[in-house]
Amino acid sequence: MNQANKPFVLWLVGLSGSGKSTLSKSIINQLNKQNIKVESLDGDAIREMLPQTGFSKKERVQHNKRVAYIASILERNGISVIVSLIAPYQESRDYANSVCKNYIEVFVDASIDVCEKRDVKGLYKKVRSGEIKHFTGIDDPFEPPINADVELNTDQQTVEESSKIILKYLKNYL
Repeated sequence: MNQANKPFVLWLVGLSGSGKSTLSKSIINQLNKQNIKVESLDGDAIREMLPQTGFSKKERVQHNKRVAYIASILERNGISVIVSLIAPYQESRDYANSVCKNYIEVFVDASIDVCEKRDVKGLYKKVRSGEIKHFTGIDDPFEPPINADVELNTDQQTVEESSKIILKYLKNYL
């Protein structure tokens, strides 16, 4: 690892299907090419490891706080972290900002229509058929970030274009 690197927590927030995980993989790939220590904390993978995590507002906030805490430990130990979570509440993101020294919030924005068309997991279809309740952006709220460091519009930008924007922002840390 280049000793000039400042570890950071890059927090990708947006609706299901907005492109958070795809962007995370792209950015990690680019950072690995530069020999930068980086870990991914992806919402789906974490929920598999912590299956009792629920979807009420209280449970979502608690889940996000746990992820922020883990990210802060990694960051404190010299490892940059890319978090990709829906993180629908400003309260959770404010907490992450308070515990992570170099917190960078990226709003991965895409319209509900585009997210629904990208629905690789079939979640929106299940929501529309009534199988899933309390789905963020449909029947549960999503509070768009107030002061995101980077805002992307992934229904108008390619993964490569969005990744370049993020990597340009990260130059201060690399």
